[in-house]
Amino acid sequence: MTDPTGMTPASLRGAVDLSRLADPRRGQAPAGATPGAAGGAPGAPAPEAGQPLVFETGDAGFERVLDLSATVPVIVEVIAPGLESALGDAVRAYEGRLALAVVDGSANPQLAQAFQVQQVPTIAAVVGGRPLSLMVGVPSPEELRQVLDQVLEFAAQNGVTGRLPVDAAEAPQGGPEPAPLPPLHQAAYDAIERGDYASAIESYRKALAENPRDADASAGLAQVSLLHRLQGLDAGEIRKAAADAPADVDAQLAVADLDLSGGHLDDAFGRLLDLFTGADPADRDRIRTRLLEHFELTGAEDPRVAAARRRLMTLLY
Repeated sequence: MTDPTGMTPASLRGAVDLSRLADPRRGQAPAGATPGAAGGAPGAPAPEAGQPLVFETGDAGFERVLDLSATVPVIVEVIAPGLESALGDAVRAYEGRLALAVVDGSANPQLAQAFQVQQVPTIAAVVGGRPLSLMVGVPSPEELRQVLDQVLEFAAQNGVTGRLPVDAAEAPQGGPEPAPLPPLHQAAYDAIERGDYASAIESYRKALAENPRDADASAGLAQVSLLHRLQGLDAGEIRKAAADAPADVDAQLAVADLDLSGGHLDDAFGRLLDLFTGADPADRDRIRTRLLEHFELTGAEDPRVAAARRRLMTLLY
């Protein structure tokens, strides 16, 4: 298993099974095929007018990705609730030769299972209907560029050399330009882009010290704290440590983070609530704090958060 934060890019190491979602042969380009008029595989469905370079998808709409992958390689980024895509700007820089499909792994369990998601973000690709596993975590810009270049090379070898119309795909939506981020938020964002989670945490904490009601800073702190806790750890070792020591609070907190990162929210909440029941007062406070962070990441509108929060209140009182 790779580092959960995936800072070292993996090679294009084979396919995962998407047959439960749609026929992966739809629009597939045979090796060595000659591009058609649109630059994709012969007979490939034409992309919809105004096809965006970056879009959200899920279990119900994944055939769109399979069809589009006959024209351009589609990068697939599986994220957890509360996390944002980290690849949009990098994909747009290829000016229509790549597209990015963003998947909420928690809300789309079939895709999370098909892409074998254990931590987020998990990054894969679909080329001519064929899924490829790429990396886990937020890579550096240099590492990401290397992997995306490999995807394009693989696509060219399989006759997928199309290009989406950038002007139509990325047409402005109208309205005023977004306001610049507050300085501490921008500093946190820049640190995350560098993979420097400790500095991002410090920036968000400073923002909260200035304004304890800063909801964006609170959410950002929860997000980057999760990434920081998992950075440099091995998923298999985390799970083994938790299985070997079911009463070890640190081990159970770590595996709950891993569960949440992979979109397994019921497992994460249930594990921590079960642990809370038999913990001493000091450990109960740590577990409660971690649960509240997980609730922040998931979002109050998720019914699983409401159910877990009710159980926590019952255990507290």
